[in-house]
Amino acid sequence: MTGSRGLPRTLVVRLDSAGDVLLAGPAVRAVVAGSSYTALLCGPRGVQAGKLLPGVAEVLEYDAPWVGLEPPPVSRTATRRVLEALTAGRFDRALVLVSYHQSPLPIALLLKLAGVGWTAADSEDYPGALLDLRHRRLPHRHEALAALDLAREAGFALPPGDDGALRVSTPPDTTHLTGSGPYVVVHPGAAVPARAWSPGRAARAAAALAAGGHRVVVTGGPGERDLTAKVAGEHGLDLGGATDLRHLAGVLAGARVAVVGNTGPAHLAAAVGTPVVSVFAPVVPAERWGPYGVPHVLLGDQEAECAGSRARRCGVPGHPCLDGVSDAEVLAAVAALQGNRPAGTPHSDRTRKTNRANPDVDVPSGPGDVPGPGDGSETERGATV
Repeated sequence: MTGSRGLPRTLVVRLDSAGDVLLAGPAVRAVVAGSSYTALLCGPRGVQAGKLLPGVAEVLEYDAPWVGLEPPPVSRTATRRVLEALTAGRFDRALVLVSYHQSPLPIALLLKLAGVGWTAADSEDYPGALLDLRHRRLPHRHEALAALDLAREAGFALPPGDDGALRVSTPPDTTHLTGSGPYVVVHPGAAVPARAWSPGRAARAAAALAAGGHRVVVTGGPGERDLTAKVAGEHGLDLGGATDLRHLAGVLAGARVAVVGNTGPAHLAAAVGTPVVSVFAPVVPAERWGPYGVPHVLLGDQEAECAGSRARRCGVPGHPCLDGVSDAEVLAAVAALQGNRPAGTPHSDRTRKTNRANPDVDVPSGPGDVPGPGDGSETERGATV
């Protein structure tokens, strides 16, 4: 049942982590602009991020047994529960957002059973009657742009004036946590250990930043308090376990630069406009998962033997792809990015230009580079093969 303006009630599905949900943000805003009501279906690790996305009316939660590092067992009770929630939503349309290595078909089947009238997704697998629009993503596409490509093919465009950057609702003032004055955030943890510095290496980097004159704020979740205490030592402010995702957004928004691995807070930093020193392990490609839409410097050996392996734990002694990054490289990267975020820059300042004075500072391709129909993306409607 469409809304009062003749626009559809639309569901966007992104079932994995907080970072994945944040990268879906531009596509979600496109859906919001073309819908009377927009809801998100997220996994447990993505719910907090979903609640930060502007324009979302409702966030539903489903712990899907085909997603995540520790997926739950298949359960008739859980399946019945999500079917009831989806049916009650009376959604006209659904967009299923998945990464290039994932299949949208399990949730597409549930959407059909719940009465959703029309579903679109990227799919390499033949969908039969499960998808009404089968889209094939362009090769080497960043996750944020791939989601926007699908939204566009489904008939949802960003509204005028929307620059297509990552964005969250205005975060709270967290000066009571960080204190006043400029600071650099170091976020040493990651859900996948291979994608972060070893604790000792992160502690040395934080010490080097402090010795270089930076005030260091170390962030982490409730389960990372031991890690953040080790990294902060006597030279940094330890905020391990002190923030939920919304307040972490506030801490990141106040930072001059964030030094972080390939994990959700890197995308949260981008969503609040903070430049990122990305300590990026090549187990997944940076072209798809690197910081999006903000000045950033990529550190780490992208040609290491683990490249493309999707390894969760580093199998190479010494974790050389990341732990081999020198303190000098970290200090140089922070120095190159500081000019992109002067102290006191308001959250609403969304200038995103390449820093020509520092050619090593990169800004990834933006939504203006999204191709139009006929530019190489492949779409099938009605599941025609």
